[in-house]
Amino acid sequence: MSSVREIIKRIKPLDPSAGPRAQEHLDDLTKPRGSLGRLEELARRLAEIYGSAELEQPLAYVAVFAADHGVTQSGVSPYPAEVTPQMVLNFLNGGAGINVLARQAWAEVRVVDVGVDYDFEELPGLISAKVARGTANLAQAPAMSLEQAEQAIAVGAGVAEKLIGEGAQLLIPGDMGIGNTTSCAALTALLCARPVAEVTGRGAGLDDEGLAQKVAIIEKAIALHRPDPGDPLRALAALGGLEIAAICGFVLEAAAQGKPVLLDGFISTCGALVAAKLCPEVTGYLLAGHCSVEIGHRAQLEALGLRPILDLDLRLGEGSGAALALNVLRAAVYIYNEMATFASAGVSGREE
Repeated sequence: MSSVREIIKRIKPLDPSAGPRAQEHLDDLTKPRGSLGRLEELARRLAEIYGSAELEQPLAYVAVFAADHGVTQSGVSPYPAEVTPQMVLNFLNGGAGINVLARQAWAEVRVVDVGVDYDFEELPGLISAKVARGTANLAQAPAMSLEQAEQAIAVGAGVAEKLIGEGAQLLIPGDMGIGNTTSCAALTALLCARPVAEVTGRGAGLDDEGLAQKVAIIEKAIALHRPDPGDPLRALAALGGLEIAAICGFVLEAAAQGKPVLLDGFISTCGALVAAKLCPEVTGYLLAGHCSVEIGHRAQLEALGLRPILDLDLRLGEGSGAALALNVLRAAVYIYNEMATFASAGVSGREE
């Protein structure tokens, strides 16, 4: 498995030279210039990422990374930890929100056990890559060792490499892990230099008392570990989750291979945020599928300089918002490829 440093060495800054050529084609379509708004922007962004003004409908894969969190012992979620493996089985049976939305958007789903406290049988669609049986309680000890964080990053990178090897041209990171919004809020507060209360939401449905307790636990953890925002890898080990680390590696490897990553909400964007802190060139390969109701997500998007495609008050996770946004991305490619030009349609063009 590649080390973090080896992956980062392969990531090249985005070459935007295909963008103007794509825009020239967009301007020649039978419409007023710019009249299709963000559809044109998305087509141009894809051209820049792929390095070609020739676009095709991308073969898309969703990788749902699953792991447990020791911080659930502190009561940060109204749902028990047992829900994590139960939902993994639901994903594999095709019954979760991400399965429905991925089918509708013509995307394949894979589930990755990177740290679930449960022993799964060998099942179709499941990638078994367990680094540990969940993390430690970050309110009492570092969530992971540095070695575990690096192993989880390598798992995510390996999954991206595998899916790209199967033909994937666009990757969506999804997540499952009861308690993971606590880790993400802690990392977001640190890496975005925001007060904890400003980036901590209700997760799976905490009441006011539970939310206040969650904020206090995160503040306690940051004070205990005193992570350095300038050392994102060690901060990830102290505060993060195994699935967050895996998403970080997934994003890094996708960028190294020049593939776009369509982000979901708070959890997947947290993994991308860590990746971007490790290697700023990563941001050129990122697209934001939507803006989550989780309040910290806006801070993450702002830090990454990303504008969400959708804003529908979603907060499910799993990759669901990104899968829904994939339909818009596909619409942009259809417009780019199938709309007539002024010349082909015999329509008079704009007079200069």
